[in-house]
Amino acid sequence: MQNNMSLYKKIATQAALKSGICIKKSLGKIKKISYKGRINLVTDVDKKAEGIIIKKILSAFPDHSILSEEIGSKKGTSDCKWIIDPLDGTTNFARSFPFFCVSIALEKKGKVILGVIYDPLRDELFFAEEKKGAYLNKKRISVSKTKKLSKAFLATGFAYGIKEAKDNNIRNFKNFLMRSLAIRRAGSAALDFCYVACGRFDGFWEVGLHPWDCAAGTLIIKEAGGAVTKFDGSDYSHYNEYVLASNGLIHKQMVRVLTLKK
Repeated sequence: MQNNMSLYKKIATQAALKSGICIKKSLGKIKKISYKGRINLVTDVDKKAEGIIIKKILSAFPDHSILSEEIGSKKGTSDCKWIIDPLDGTTNFARSFPFFCVSIALEKKGKVILGVIYDPLRDELFFAEEKKGAYLNKKRISVSKTKKLSKAFLATGFAYGIKEAKDNNIRNFKNFLMRSLAIRRAGSAALDFCYVACGRFDGFWEVGLHPWDCAAGTLIIKEAGGAVTKFDGSDYSHYNEYVLASNGLIHKQMVRVLTLKK
């Protein structure tokens, strides 16, 4: 298994770096933008980066399954599944706002065992392997030591269906705004997870996320010593839409805010 993990890590890292180079070179040079929803856009670069990643992975592991944001699901015969967001933060990328990344996770028998997230503009590669810790450019990282929500620097996001959704996260945003140090909404959930993992943020929550938004990032946070649950503090899966991630020290305080009746 360890030999396999070394190869998984190598291929995932190479795929993330290669697609990241493509994305960086394409910044400000988008040829085509289309919409999957009213405010959910996709560019030709998303698809090109996705193609690079999938080709790299399937060349090495042709029997593995794929779950990727743009192509959806591709079933293989192995119990391994790669969960991919080729460009998390597409709207940011399309407007040259410098906060986007590549996210790649490996799930085995329903459990994420490896996660890679690459920010091509800052050349920051976040990586975690189950029970082996979390790293940023080969340096081990850990969550912050902030103990009070009132001193906490938080992050969140809003789903593409915010204008139609009954649970649009605005009430949670207001509640945390009044109880924390500050909140940022930067537009890439995968990077938000990484920023919690390395201590830049103390906590993050969001509604309406997909597996490709969360799979790699949640493993990276856990391996950095943080906590990841549903809003009520119960066990979380990357297939859930509601996620709360923190340094662990403020987790119960965040749960209390997310479960307020009003």
